[in-house]
Amino acid sequence: MKRAYYSDSIDNFLTADGDAILGQLVSNSEFAVENTQRDAWQFQIDSLKKLLVGQGGTIYLEYSIPRMGKRVDVVLLIGNAIFVVEFKVGDTQYWSGALNQVTDYALDLKNFHDASHDRFVVPIIVSTKAPAVPVLIECTPRRDGLISTIKSNGSNFAAIIQNVHAFVDSAETGERTQIESAAWEDGQYLPTPTIVEAAMALYNGHSVAEISRSDASGAELHRTTDAISTVIEDARSGHYKAICFVTGVPGAGKTLIGLNIATRHLDDQSNTYSVFLSGNGPLVQILQEALARDKVAREKATGNRFTKSAARSEVKTFIQNVHHYRDEYLKDSRAPADHVALFDEAQRAWDLQQTSKFMRQKKNQPDFNQSEPEFLISCIERHKDWGVIVCLVGGGQEINTGEAGIAEWVEALNRSFPDWHIHISDRLTDSEYGAGEVLSKLKSRRNVHYDSGLHLSVSMRSFRAENVSRLVKEVLDLDTNNASRTLDSVREQYPIVLTRDLAKAKDWLRQQARGTERYGIVVSSQANRLRPLAIDVRLQPNPIHWFLADSGDVRSSYYLEDVATEFDIQGLELDWACVTWDADFRHADDGWIYRSFRGNKWQKINKAERQSYLKNAYRVLLTRARQGMVICVPDGDADDPTRAPEFYDSTYQYLKSIGMDEL
Repeated sequence: MKRAYYSDSIDNFLTADGDAILGQLVSNSEFAVENTQRDAWQFQIDSLKKLLVGQGGTIYLEYSIPRMGKRVDVVLLIGNAIFVVEFKVGDTQYWSGALNQVTDYALDLKNFHDASHDRFVVPIIVSTKAPAVPVLIECTPRRDGLISTIKSNGSNFAAIIQNVHAFVDSAETGERTQIESAAWEDGQYLPTPTIVEAAMALYNGHSVAEISRSDASGAELHRTTDAISTVIEDARSGHYKAICFVTGVPGAGKTLIGLNIATRHLDDQSNTYSVFLSGNGPLVQILQEALARDKVAREKATGNRFTKSAARSEVKTFIQNVHHYRDEYLKDSRAPADHVALFDEAQRAWDLQQTSKFMRQKKNQPDFNQSEPEFLISCIERHKDWGVIVCLVGGGQEINTGEAGIAEWVEALNRSFPDWHIHISDRLTDSEYGAGEVLSKLKSRRNVHYDSGLHLSVSMRSFRAENVSRLVKEVLDLDTNNASRTLDSVREQYPIVLTRDLAKAKDWLRQQARGTERYGIVVSSQANRLRPLAIDVRLQPNPIHWFLADSGDVRSSYYLEDVATEFDIQGLELDWACVTWDADFRHADDGWIYRSFRGNKWQKINKAERQSYLKNAYRVLLTRARQGMVICVPDGDADDPTRAPEFYDSTYQYLKSIGMDEL
């Protein structure tokens, strides 16, 4: 795949006709080119012909970063360094947003392009009307070959390249040859987008192949997507109803698969029209808002006026809250517009008791006698010809009272829908999915198919280390020996550090993050005795501001003032996380101690179900970070009986015994 609108050797670029280069950029553009864009390209071409005199190497103009849905102005391969250059024509200052933008582009190459992993990557912002500033060439704190972003107005561009190479030559421990453009272009691009980035890229027409890895874990995504597509096509052509259960470890890409299937069928005139449904309120709000903002920005960039409200309306036909979908078809007895419904985190659907209680109290339906899974299946059942439900199932993810787990979906199928074809991941029998016993009831049923292709076994959230979800499971299962071994396998690429000082934890987060890498504090919703640390779980942040606002917004996660609980962050992720551990979930010699704070004291949690919810809450919190995390276990306070040091000490010592490094 050709990723740049224009590429050539720098020698050829310097001698080529500028109008011909401009014509190539215009002809390769995916959109109609406005005069402002044409003028910007003309300025860059003219400038680069002066700035690159005497340089050898390769130049790429408008180089694609599909994970981010953006293009870099210029990439230069000069000597043994990769220069990522963004022009801000007419800017009189080096704006923080522009600095973050070019840093993010450089990080994308460093993290996801295998031919760039072990090279020095140099982000440069060129603000053409800004004053010249001193140039300091240094690596960012992670010391992985990413140079701190350089500010230039263009006048010192040649000197910057010279100084970078002097720095690189002095920093090299061994000889490193000049980058060969052909080998670099052939390098694999193995992106791991956040779920927000993935939704925007897919919604804007990128294929899942462009924004997902092409290694073994990426192959799982394609295999599972193809398996689901086959189920959909067979049901459509065979005129029957089918349900498909897809399982996966946390961060394996279940939501990405759901979004990918949904974006393949966005045409409401098609009989394969589909909808992506989730009961995760924060996730739905954030995805809808991010897609709406992106839609408005893209329309504006092409010269079209498009209102935010119109964008939201369009997006809401694609991603919906499952409870809103349910309420709509309570009022409307007709078949839904969509033939394919994808339910994210299907194990979180409500059981009969919770659904009946809600219907009685909120919807004035005292005789409602269906669980949420049964009612949702009945909606697709209304189609006379065919329909498909895809249940995306996370293991060990139930965190709230009334969540039915996957067993209720199977019970509902047995109870009320005997003719449906059932396609099941062969891992649904695993203990964390809680469906083992009820699956035995399917043995005598026709049209039940077990398929290993419906399971995703590798987490891709932690793109630096695939075994983080396994490590978390071992930690929570008190499997100390295996946890220590797994920690050793991930620590170099995925730092996990331990502290008792929240201020140190915050400083660590700030030091790790580069560009717009997002960081924040996450805590259990039962962490009621962190208030002396200025953490109050009763104060719920607006998830849109917390996840989408930039670092200058006090409501954002970056400010490290508001915190997210498992309910806010399930299904989402941060680059860097601080998990602040309270006394609700305590380590002891004979296992975990489960507590809930009521009134003025901690009370025992005796019900196995509630204990499971609390353990799963910490599972969610500990699997949110893509690049690394700090775990803060406070010291407690000997003068406060609700925060006695012994409530926290054993937990800290247990995590330390696994081998986590202390700050």
